[in-house]
Amino acid sequence: MSTLAWIVASSIMGGALSVLLAAIFALNERMQRYLGAMVSYAIGAMLAAVFLDVLPEAIKQTKSVPVLSGTVLFGILLFFVLEKMVLWRHCHQEHCEGHELLASEHDHDHGRSGLMVTVGDTVHNFVDGIIIAAAFLTDTHLGVVTAVAIIAHEIPQEVGDFAILLHSGYGRVRALKYNMISSFASVAGGVLGYLTLQTMQSWIPTMLALAAASLLYVAVADLIPGLHKRAHLRDTVQQVLLILMGVATVALTIHFMAE
Repeated sequence: MSTLAWIVASSIMGGALSVLLAAIFALNERMQRYLGAMVSYAIGAMLAAVFLDVLPEAIKQTKSVPVLSGTVLFGILLFFVLEKMVLWRHCHQEHCEGHELLASEHDHDHGRSGLMVTVGDTVHNFVDGIIIAAAFLTDTHLGVVTAVAIIAHEIPQEVGDFAILLHSGYGRVRALKYNMISSFASVAGGVLGYLTLQTMQSWIPTMLALAAASLLYVAVADLIPGLHKRAHLRDTVQQVLLILMGVATVALTIHFMAE
């Protein structure tokens, strides 16, 4: 089996398996009542992914931390403008309710959060494909271990992505389709990484910074404001605990995969 075949097979299997395993949990009918809780959990998982995984990896690979920080800032502003464009489009088609804050954790936001997280997840998956290619070009065993680690890391993130898409007003089938399409960006990243690895490696820190910016923007700008609509002490304690659970899940995954 050729190196390229290993890369493509691992990318396809990793993307499809992580999405399907997440879908088993996220699309269960009984889980729909816990959508608000899943959003809180997703916030924690996304923030942990940014600050414990994506940014540290980007800093490790970059030649200039100030430039990397500037890229994150640029990404946040970019996603702000992109979200504004979605709002403008929505206002031309329907009412301008999109300019209001979420009425509650269960109200959808006309697809804004879903669009943002899909873009960010696609970039992240593309970079995962490049990382898989780099590992397989180094050693087949390292490539297999890296692919397994990425699958394990992606599962909690994909559960969070499903929660955000459903929260954003997407139907279950549409959410599954979008996540599946996004997951196959890893195949494109793997193939391009195999063909032009040296060039692509130099772009990895920039792409990681943009992925971090998108996840950070969605968590802070789109999702956290919705939590403030439930201000009772019991709700607040529940939200904090679920956010911490999301952080802990990603942190433990990173810890065990590093061993």
